[in-house]
Amino acid sequence: MSYDVDLFVIGGGSGGVRAARIAATYGAKVMLAEDDRVGGTCVIRGCVPKKLYVYASRFADDFADAAGFGWSVDTAHFDFTQLKAAKDKEIARLEGLYRQNLERSHVTIVNERAAVAGPHEVVLASGKTVTARYILIATGGRPVVPDATPGIHLADVSDDFFNWEHLPKSVAIVGAGYIGVEFACLLHRLGVKVTLITRRERVLPRFDADLRAGLHDAMMQSGITLITNNDVNAITGHRGALNIALHGDVSINAERVIFATGRKPNTRGLGLETAGVALDAQGGVIVDAWSKTNVESIYAVGDVTNRVQLTPVAIREGHAFADTVFGQRPVSVSLGAIPTAVFSTPEVATCGLTEEDARKSHDVVLYRTSFRPMVATLSGRADKVMMKILVDKASDKILGVHLLGAGSGEMIQLVGIAMQMGATKRDFDATLAVHPTAAEELVTMRTPVSVP
Repeated sequence: MSYDVDLFVIGGGSGGVRAARIAATYGAKVMLAEDDRVGGTCVIRGCVPKKLYVYASRFADDFADAAGFGWSVDTAHFDFTQLKAAKDKEIARLEGLYRQNLERSHVTIVNERAAVAGPHEVVLASGKTVTARYILIATGGRPVVPDATPGIHLADVSDDFFNWEHLPKSVAIVGAGYIGVEFACLLHRLGVKVTLITRRERVLPRFDADLRAGLHDAMMQSGITLITNNDVNAITGHRGALNIALHGDVSINAERVIFATGRKPNTRGLGLETAGVALDAQGGVIVDAWSKTNVESIYAVGDVTNRVQLTPVAIREGHAFADTVFGQRPVSVSLGAIPTAVFSTPEVATCGLTEEDARKSHDVVLYRTSFRPMVATLSGRADKVMMKILVDKASDKILGVHLLGAGSGEMIQLVGIAMQMGATKRDFDATLAVHPTAAEELVTMRTPVSVP
């Protein structure tokens, strides 16, 4: 049978763009549909603009610390309008690069919404039908808010935040995962009064308990208000003057409220049910190890599959899909020890099992240290660095590494390489340290921690 294209990609985010480009380099005729800006959540309204804002926020601490090192810094002034303009310019530049790379690979970009009409058919918003040998779903995720909460229309989500033209004086953030804690830390350092509300006992659910405790305490010490074991009953007022009613007759006032309560696979209106594609309870596309759905010609990668919601995973899955289907090089992506970082202040980074999970299936030897970083000895700041290594007693293999402190995101990338290669504690011990650094502690910890 003859098709209009070999591959039709629905979604122009990190996973879809990578898959389209690599498939095209193998000689496939590729068309990609995106009804928004090319680049997806990460580039347009996620990782990249957020990291730029994080960088901006950390200058507040740098200016304060400078005096301890002999610098006299005049009164600092922050202009959010200038920051947003610079951020918007950079995002526009990156989107342009994404488009250029697709065009150079001879991928046809369609700037409209697309939906699946059958195993080999895609219908565009304009009404045009395109036939394809293969269809790849790469539509990512979307923010989730509790629709039943009265006044929820007054709340913002993470996507909205990056469109703010001005900073409010006060913000309530609901949710304490990646997005919630990152927004809380950066907004606080940009001069906003921040209240973080979580249903949990501590921030960052599913992370290692020591990391959770360390970041939780650091956020409180910095001046962020944390309300735990609570949730929102209702929101009243208007943006600029909101009242957020919580359980237990508790209420707070804030100019804006951001819900950072998770993301769901973005499969609404894609026609997947019509094509017979199986979805999970959250709407995620069910795929096998090769990213193939139950329909032979339809694949899916990235957040829309509800496997691991991380941009590098989506990119790797998109590349592996193209290698497998068009490059005759079958590749499946290992989702085991994934290095990841939360760009809070201080940073949190992790790779492998948490201590709780490791102890369920291994006899664990625990190494842990906490110390004051060198920069704090002169700045006077009460910062702490925490590091822990989990080791399987029988094999000496590293099961998990967890870091809290400045530079943790950079360190965990290199730890991830070692763990991917099957590093043991003896390998860490045999590695020469770089002195003086915080990272040297990873190869100098020798005494196990006794756990009752």
